[in-house]
Amino acid sequence: MSGHSKWAGIKHKKAKVDAQRGRIFTRVIREITVAARLGGGDPVGNPRLRDAMDKAKAANMPQDNIIRAVKKGTGELEGVSYEECIYEGYGPGGVAIFLEAVTDNRNRTTAEVRKLLSKFGGSMGESGCVGWMFNKKGLIQVTAKGVDEEHLLAVALEAGAEDVRIGEQSFEIVTDLKDFGAVKTALTQGSFPIEQAEITMVPQSTIRLEGKVAEQVLRLIDGLEEHDDVQHVYANFDIPEEIMAALTA
Repeated sequence: MSGHSKWAGIKHKKAKVDAQRGRIFTRVIREITVAARLGGGDPVGNPRLRDAMDKAKAANMPQDNIIRAVKKGTGELEGVSYEECIYEGYGPGGVAIFLEAVTDNRNRTTAEVRKLLSKFGGSMGESGCVGWMFNKKGLIQVTAKGVDEEHLLAVALEAGAEDVRIGEQSFEIVTDLKDFGAVKTALTQGSFPIEQAEITMVPQSTIRLEGKVAEQVLRLIDGLEEHDDVQHVYANFDIPEEIMAALTA
């Protein structure tokens, strides 16, 4: 599995802390607003909006908040004007960094992201410098313990999954955007223990890291994700699970 997926899993386990601080609400509301503005307010025909609304429900966000965010995105209600920004660059060890942010002040966010990259040993690149290394996909992680591998493969592939990758502790199901909802529903109905499900940027290849460089990259990713305007950080690192666990203990 990609390093980002492992890191995302670790961050997912910390989500309750973020929810308690209210930070996850702010990020999800912004994501819902932008998704609705770009793709319309109907989640059936807007996979990005559907994914954001699922995250809002998982965080126990009140339905009224979700509806207001959608209406602000479609222009039915007035609100802060947010825009989506994409940043690309490099981290320690030549790791590719692809970052999505939602902001009401592009100049401020650009300056702050550039500063964070520099602080943790990275650098900002030009538009398109690493974007070609990633593909937007649906990604679902299922806990491996107690799961029949052949049954999981059959259900996932029949529902439209592109690939099922086997890890030490979990399965990683990759889907096309249009099939994400159907695969997730099939796995849920099959009572498979889903750890997380999201639309993400999957790297075409990865760079294996260990030692100090691995620690520097994780500090960089963590620092970027702590920024209030940053929605998602994707990278093509691969760090062995035992090292990842030790560094994040």
